Amino acid sequence: MNLAAIKAIYVQEMARSIRTWMQSVLAPVISTSLYFIVFGAAIGTRIESVEGVSFGAFIVPGLMMMMLLMQSVSNAAIGIYFPKFTGTVYEYLAAPVSPLEMVIGFVGAAATKTIILGLIILGTSTFFVPLEIQHPFWMILFLVLTAITFSLFGFILGIWADGFEQLNLVPMLLITPLAFLGGSFYSISSLPPFWQTVSFFNPVVYLISGFRWAFYSISDVNVGISLAAVFGFMLACLAIIIWIFRTGWRLKS
Repeated sequence: MNLAAIKAIYVQEMARSIRTWMQSVLAPVISTSLYFIVFGAAIGTRIESVEGVSFGAFIVPGLMMMMLLMQSVSNAAIGIYFPKFTGTVYEYLAAPVSPLEMVIGFVGAAATKTIILGLIILGTSTFFVPLEIQHPFWMILFLVLTAITFSLFGFILGIWADGFEQLNLVPMLLITPLAFLGGSFYSISSLPPFWQTVSFFNPVVYLISGFRWAFYSISDVNVGISLAAVFGFMLACLAIIIWIFRTGWRLKS
């Protein structure tokens, strides 16, 4: 294992985020704060509670997960897309750096940035609503697993994209709608039976449900199923990345 290569890629990606901290950190925090103000303060005054939890506190895990998904994908996709766009990816492929080391460096940096951002958003939310984390270990576990899994997905997206339009296509047209329809602002149990069944085909439901359970011990899906869904998606992403490096798809052409 070439630890020096991993460190070089990791430090480079982290340094890029520091240079663009307003876009990487400040913008997502402000966006999430606006959600708290609009949904927590304005709408929350009209809804007393959801499953025994105040509406403002209820939406915190959903908002955090929504931001985690989008930022994980975006950070990892941009991280690998720019070397491909500028042609420096060929230097990585020609250097004594294995595909595993490249993935650890790029995905590790993207996941680290997302975890830091998630913790900042968690701290910011305490200014708006009282929070209770009943299972802190599971909260951290879901936070880390989600950041890594969707950073892997973002890595695939960055390799697939041929332009900035495609780079933004999946987060805007797939991740955001799935997050909004995945129970970020409501409980799936409040939906009519038909729409409850439809919602369970949305993979984001399992992520938000497991994350919310870590806070308040309430969930729409068994926490074991939520963990299995995260691990299953992670393994699928790893399998695709292995295939990409073995075939050179979109990397060597």
